[in-house]
Amino acid sequence: MSLRAPTRRSEPDAPGVRPQMLWSLRPRSDREAGDAIASNFLFHAFPAKVSKASMAWNYSFWLGTISAALFFLLILSGLPLLFLYVPSVERAYQSVKDIEFVITFGSWIRAVHRIAAHGMVIVVFLHLVRVFLTGAYKNGAGRGQHREWNWVLGVVMLLVTLFLSFTGYLLPWDQLAFWAVTVGTNIASSIPAIGPTVRELLIGGRTIEQATLIRFYVLHVVILPLGLGVLFAYHMWRVRKDGGLARAERDTLLERPAETPVVATKTYTLLGVARGQAPVIRAQALEAPETTVNAVPDLTRRAAIATLGTFAVIGILSVFIASPLEEPANALVTPNPAKAPWYFLWLQEIVTDTTIRIGSFTVNGAFVGGVVLPGLLIGLLTVWPWLDRSPAAATGVWMARTRGRQNTVFLLVVLGILILTFIGMAMRGPYWYLYWPWEAWPDIPARI
Repeated sequence: MSLRAPTRRSEPDAPGVRPQMLWSLRPRSDREAGDAIASNFLFHAFPAKVSKASMAWNYSFWLGTISAALFFLLILSGLPLLFLYVPSVERAYQSVKDIEFVITFGSWIRAVHRIAAHGMVIVVFLHLVRVFLTGAYKNGAGRGQHREWNWVLGVVMLLVTLFLSFTGYLLPWDQLAFWAVTVGTNIASSIPAIGPTVRELLIGGRTIEQATLIRFYVLHVVILPLGLGVLFAYHMWRVRKDGGLARAERDTLLERPAETPVVATKTYTLLGVARGQAPVIRAQALEAPETTVNAVPDLTRRAAIATLGTFAVIGILSVFIASPLEEPANALVTPNPAKAPWYFLWLQEIVTDTTIRIGSFTVNGAFVGGVVLPGLLIGLLTVWPWLDRSPAAATGVWMARTRGRQNTVFLLVVLGILILTFIGMAMRGPYWYLYWPWEAWPDIPARI
């Protein structure tokens, strides 16, 4: 008698059979949906089941997915620029000019890269604001959660994103880029004792020249993207380990577990028959069938919509918004006014407002406004999950009443940053004087 493995049925309705080519994208059963997660490398980052509430468009606005899409678009658009750009002070400006006016679709690719970079700074910042206002950095009902450390990781990723954009700002090597980086690095030099050393380490010398361009180029195309990619992968892994978005924790706390009916039984022991209740194990699953859906195709479909929608918006904007390119960088001609990159303008404004002269004594605004205040702000933001004493019921809830005071203070700080940024962008003119946005600036030549 021989034992043979049973032959697999070839009918379409047979369990385990996947006759269609794209079965992992369109699973026909819960079994195939789970197999798609286990066997598909791209889908393996997702859990088999996800909370319905956490997938709502109006909860997270899918800002994390949009940030990842922008990062991928930056890599995709940066590859052709990487082959065309020459990191040399003699040829950098001309190579960018060739990309802009000679290379086919070069101006559009450069615009895509630039708008995606600015968009990533905005979206990552909004993502951090969303996490704070929903209290999503607080641990919920699951075991082994460390959401507070994922919050710290998010703050670090925001800083890396800012620095990634800042290093790319210099690469065109025009007047706008040169003096924006000059203003930004001068703020770092205001740190007592170590400021000049920090600036020299950053720019590779005492002046912004070839060494600075090479350092910023290597940081921008190799070190920072690689570091941000590693941080993003770990960030997503931690989200998975912590049970998904915090909204799922909120829904779990609101659910009332169904009571298991007690069954009268009798148990046989060595001493006879013991009547009563048999041993029963009660457990409540976080993945209740009525509150969860399959990650494939429900989650992947929405992620694809957010990603493709991001690509479409950036592509369309790049058709109508061209990337600026001013005169070649000239260290001898100072533009008036000289401004930092737009995401650092609030710091430049604070530096101006905290520079106070009382007789012969001058308060160093670059140190107070450019180092102390932002340092305290970032430090407080980093440790806030351990200072927040709001109840667990506020986790994953937009603007929970029990977190009203801290949300109000946080929003006031955000509003202050936005107001200072607008003032720096639209109201600061020559000699850093204030002008109304509709008011014309006086014709003042650049300082030499």
